[in-house]
Amino acid sequence: MDKILNESHIRIKEKAADWEEAVRKAGAVLVEEGSIRPAYVEKMIQSVKELGPYIVIMPGFALAHAAPCEDVVKSDMALITLDTPVEFGSPNDPVSVLLCLGCTNSTSHLDTLSRVAETLLAEERIDMIAKAASVEEVVRIMAGKEMPA
Repeated sequence: MDKILNESHIRIKEKAADWEEAVRKAGAVLVEEGSIRPAYVEKMIQSVKELGPYIVIMPGFALAHAAPCEDVVKSDMALITLDTPVEFGSPNDPVSVLLCLGCTNSTSHLDTLSRVAETLLAEERIDMIAKAASVEEVVRIMAGKEMPA
């Protein structure tokens, strides 16, 4: 599988006091890249406040996103791992890996998202990413080239 995540879009062992800060940290990567505006980060947080922790889609993993809007400059994604997992109030808590997704329309991200889901659904991949000690290690895991135990 080719690279689905740019290395510059990955941060490891981020510190976050709670789920809101975790979403802000993930969103900040895309703000720095110029892919989303800060208002989109607030929309992601507002979505969770209004709809509940629906973004926690599997144990230990949250897909931070909001509806496509003018605050998304270009479709992009970023991945962060947390130094200490956070609670979203979901049965899949605690979360240690967040993927932040910004989309310009409701279809542009589907192909990429399905590839990411396929990668992450592989057995124990989320746990491996959460424990990764470097960006390079995350890239290897995402590419299916895990280091032998």
